[in-house]
Amino acid sequence: MSYNRHYRGGRRHYRDDEDERRRDVVESPQERMKNTIIRLGEVDPLQEISAVETSIRELAPPDICNLSESFHIGVTEQPYKIPFYAALLRLLHNNPSQGGDSIGADEISLGKQILEEFWKGFQAYVDKLMWRETRLCIHFFAHLTSAQLISTESFAALLQSFTAVLDEFGVSHGRAKRAALCAAEGLMIAGAVLTLATPTFSREIISSIQMYTETTTSGKWIVQPIVRLHSSAVTVENADELLDTALVVLKALESSDFVGPYPRPYSEYPPLDTSTFSAFVLPSVLVPPEVIELDGLSTEAEESEIKREEWPEYFLRLFGDDVTPDPNTPAGYAVRTDLLAIIDIFEVNRKEAARLLLEYPKWVVSGTFKPKPGAPPLEVEPLVTYDWQLESTLLETMLGASLVLPQSSQAQIYYDSLITEVCKLSPSTVGPAVGKSIRKLYSSLTDGLDVEIARRFSEWFAIHMSNFNFQWVWKEWIPDLELAVQHPKRAFMRTAAEYEIRLSYYDRVVKSLPEAMHAPEAHVLPKQAPGPDFLYDDSSKPHHDAAQSILNLFRGRAKAEDVITHLDTLRNTLESEISETENVNSLVRIISTQSLLHIGSRSFSHLLNAIERYLPLLRTLASGGVTASAGAGNPEAKADILSAAASFWKYNPQMVAIVFDKLMQYQIVDPTDVVSWTFLHVSEVDEFEADLKAPLNLSAFEWNLLKGALDKAIGRVNIARRRLALLRKEDDENRARAKANGGNMDVDGEAKSDEPVPEDPALAVAVKAFSSLTREQKAALSRTLEGFVSCLAPSISSSHPNPKAREILTENSWHNRANWGKDEWIAWETWGWYRHFCRAYSPYLRNYAATFTAVSFARFEGQSDPASDLLQKIWDISIGQE
Repeated sequence: MSYNRHYRGGRRHYRDDEDERRRDVVESPQERMKNTIIRLGEVDPLQEISAVETSIRELAPPDICNLSESFHIGVTEQPYKIPFYAALLRLLHNNPSQGGDSIGADEISLGKQILEEFWKGFQAYVDKLMWRETRLCIHFFAHLTSAQLISTESFAALLQSFTAVLDEFGVSHGRAKRAALCAAEGLMIAGAVLTLATPTFSREIISSIQMYTETTTSGKWIVQPIVRLHSSAVTVENADELLDTALVVLKALESSDFVGPYPRPYSEYPPLDTSTFSAFVLPSVLVPPEVIELDGLSTEAEESEIKREEWPEYFLRLFGDDVTPDPNTPAGYAVRTDLLAIIDIFEVNRKEAARLLLEYPKWVVSGTFKPKPGAPPLEVEPLVTYDWQLESTLLETMLGASLVLPQSSQAQIYYDSLITEVCKLSPSTVGPAVGKSIRKLYSSLTDGLDVEIARRFSEWFAIHMSNFNFQWVWKEWIPDLELAVQHPKRAFMRTAAEYEIRLSYYDRVVKSLPEAMHAPEAHVLPKQAPGPDFLYDDSSKPHHDAAQSILNLFRGRAKAEDVITHLDTLRNTLESEISETENVNSLVRIISTQSLLHIGSRSFSHLLNAIERYLPLLRTLASGGVTASAGAGNPEAKADILSAAASFWKYNPQMVAIVFDKLMQYQIVDPTDVVSWTFLHVSEVDEFEADLKAPLNLSAFEWNLLKGALDKAIGRVNIARRRLALLRKEDDENRARAKANGGNMDVDGEAKSDEPVPEDPALAVAVKAFSSLTREQKAALSRTLEGFVSCLAPSISSSHPNPKAREILTENSWHNRANWGKDEWIAWETWGWYRHFCRAYSPYLRNYAATFTAVSFARFEGQSDPASDLLQKIWDISIGQE
């Protein structure tokens, strides 16, 4: 039988067309050369450099702009190749007709033409404050300076232009940090040639950076990954601050004459003839100031986006120096810098990022990492013998970046997914490193690991387990069930199991846990699978018939007005049945809210449809009564609605947050109502035994509710602010246009008086909306701050006082934490969330610093109380007044 028959089927014909289209795409010589430069070193970088140089020279005529763009892409998107691009450009400075010697003095080499064009692109990066691209170009210039292609004086002046940023008045930490890293890392690479020309230059750069870092001590304390409430020290074991690390490395390199760990393939080339070659002189650079958006909003409530880089960055260490590189050493700092750059740049393609991370050893000096199992022995003696473990290094770097406080540079899910992709590419080698990382982080929970890091850790753990069949040896943690019920390790187990159930289903997760964790007293699993808990579903419960009558109206899709009328009748009926101590309006609100949620419990679409259909009913309930003539809003009524929703979904905390978000979205409740409910009423929802909820326990669940409310309030203001700025711009344009059109002269030669332009109604509405939303945002932030103050420095009359909130703040108490009980760990966790609230929302809190300080902290004046002192200290640091 022949298999060469012509096939007329649609699928084969489609493939043939695809092949034809692919064959029609022909790369031009310039595009082919661009791709060749970008792909430099995919097999063996050292052997490919000469071949790429030959290809560039054979291209006639050379397109300097295209070649420069190719180098730009390679340098800024593949920073691990920078030393090899420097070597390629070094070869392009040679004269090929004279056997590799430098060219004549009157000729401009191809390499120098490319470098001149490359500088123009760098200047554009600086003008646009594209800091990452700027820093990587400085790496490139540093290597070129070491290769004698750039004059040392001009490169030194370039670095000094960045250290000048550190002396600016009121410079933000983000701007100062990035400028300092540009100067520091340029000095690390080219320090040997710079100090040879100017011996005191390195000391000047180091002094500038050190003077700045000494001003950031208070900021370091509030973002430490390991919390010590009793201490003000900023030195943390197993964690390193980014600028401090760079400073330590610079001092180490200075003491060793800048013998650095960077690959320098160009060092093997013969020196250039200084009689015929002149180094490129970098033009002077002035780093432009930060862009400040001015929309004409001069009120106190003017907002700007949260700047995540406003705080120092601490990176956790998970392994010893013999396993992973120590970032306080030159080699360790260089490795972490490269890995962080790969992780950051390839955020758009996590699969490619995972591949490049596992291939990273070929771009560093031989001997940096242990060879892969089964790899052939090296033909030459390795230059160094660090023999670090690549997989552990990758895990430590990825987790360190994902756990930076108060917020990581990329979305949390990106880091979680990247770790999964790395594991899939090499499960046999990466899997053990993942296990060691989990155990190290788990053990750190007892030593004061920050509550926000613990929350992210539990999220990553659950996501990772869901991708690998939930295979984890939970039995290792069975002895920890003897700890206090709110101990961080037990809280982690509880939270991780909850997140795993979200990603799978209840029975599947239960099977993955040992029998000892199934018991109710273990407090690892919820009482039952996630689902609704309708209070009036059982016919034996009180008010079952009343709830059924409302359900029947909902099922029959009755109009909202008809339901409200029925509630009036039901109210009168219930009033005669309940005791005098019960609030009939509150009872009707709870029954109505739970009945509506019961109708919408089948799916998310059902929930949205139910809320949207009965918005008038919900607004009437939230107004404080059950009649259409009720008032505009009532905090007690809104708290009843939130309590009913939380009680209905008490076995599914995720749905509680979703329902609260939708109630805020449809403006049934305000963010301030959610904040107040979280501090005052969350203890009424008993997911486990009642003793877990009193005194007030602010755990990750409560924090998620607070964060959702605060983000909603802030998001509304930002949207309204952008809309107001757009309308004001349009109004100004309309007024200018009207003024221009009205500038005609009358018959006597006198200008006509301008008629007033009527105010845009949309602008007036936008101003009013912005003002209202700003007040709402301020109220939400104020209520959150007041809630934390009431929890951590409670008065005798507080509804949920925790007597341990003050006791745990001493050093002796912390060292005795092995004997802490439930109340002590509750207080410690609440302190942790207060720290995180202040640092995460500091840009917004600063706008109202004077008002909030007077309202929340004036009561502590003249008192000597450790709790109030710590509250004030954290607050002062967050608003920049420490």
